[in-house]
Amino acid sequence: MSTTPKQPTRPASPIWHPFTQHALQPEMTMISRGEGAYLYTPEGTRIIDAISSWWVVTHGHRYAPIIEAIKAQADQLDQVIFAGFTHPPAEALAADLVAVTPEGLDHIFFSDSGSTCVEVALKMALGYWRNIGKPRSRIVVMEGSYHGDTIGTMSVGERGVFNAAYAPLLFDVAQVPFPEKGREAETLKALEVLCAEEPAAFIVEPLILGSGGMKMYGPDVLAAMKRICEAHGVLFIADEVMTGWGRTGTLFACEQAGIVPDIACYSKGLTGGSIPLAITMCRREIFDAHYSEDRTRTFYHSSSYTANPIACAAGHANLQVWRNEPVRERIEKLKTMQATHLERFRDDARFSDVRQCGTITAMDLKVGDAGYLADVGPRLRAFFAERQLLLRPLGNTLYVMPPYCVTHEDLDTIYDAIAAAADMMA
Repeated sequence: MSTTPKQPTRPASPIWHPFTQHALQPEMTMISRGEGAYLYTPEGTRIIDAISSWWVVTHGHRYAPIIEAIKAQADQLDQVIFAGFTHPPAEALAADLVAVTPEGLDHIFFSDSGSTCVEVALKMALGYWRNIGKPRSRIVVMEGSYHGDTIGTMSVGERGVFNAAYAPLLFDVAQVPFPEKGREAETLKALEVLCAEEPAAFIVEPLILGSGGMKMYGPDVLAAMKRICEAHGVLFIADEVMTGWGRTGTLFACEQAGIVPDIACYSKGLTGGSIPLAITMCRREIFDAHYSEDRTRTFYHSSSYTANPIACAAGHANLQVWRNEPVRERIEKLKTMQATHLERFRDDARFSDVRQCGTITAMDLKVGDAGYLADVGPRLRAFFAERQLLLRPLGNTLYVMPPYCVTHEDLDTIYDAIAAAADMMA
């Protein structure tokens, strides 16, 4: 007797959510309010935001100085074309950014997301070489990287489930292996060989790969990669979309290696996580290669909402928070708390590669299947949701990246749940 296969429940909402298989998750959790390290449902259930709502919230949800700046700017100017025009929030934010970013990053291009600011960086690099009369087009990337979901950023990211359907659209890149502990020399040798072939640029996530599994490597390796690029005249692009704004323990990850990238990408925590904004910063030479009375050398990139005044006001307010409040002390406290909580797992045979980079911790749960599509991922996510925790494992990789206002008690709850999850999976 044949039976008709049961059809998945169709979602009630017309919304198509990111990185969501609706046939497996037809219902979304409704959130009506956020405050500090917490999210609240309409019924009042409090959820600890242990991943900063996809790594964007730094000081906490609805951080007062930033929210007040958004409200004030909304009463003055909501939007204006940025081609041929400017406005006070953009100018104020730009001045602050030049002051706090690595010295030598002299020019700023505004956009609205991590993907787009990396796309801008790639176009800047290729435009530079074309405009100085030495066209180069090859990009060198690191194995396991993730730089976004636009065509260019998918091209320079790891090929796999994220972009398999779009493979015909992606351009070819050269790849160096991830610098695994004890095998860093292989990465540096591979980069040396590829840079000798005169590619346009090398793009890398400094110190830690985000979506690639929270894999970590040292500042010495980052500095060595920059030296190799310099020796061969290859542009060095630092994708600090996730690593910036204190996540790795310093304002920017490149500080720990003592390097200045030729092009840097910043987003996520740029506005404290309140509103979308991104920037691509570059050295003067790259701007100057486009600076000409010849209109064909114009940098042809834009977004309708480039440097939106409200978003820039939020970014400027965030920079004032960094300037006027003890944010670095809060980060140091969080680093210490994270290290203390992580210690209980270092000798736990159920986990491997227990690791920390600044305020970020990660560990791999030893299970039969691993990787992003491992069945353990959704099971873990549901387990944590039942305990009012927003944790979103990358397959069997669990990580904790909370806002800087998280408490010791919050971390107790988070790590107790991780231990309980391992018990459940045993």
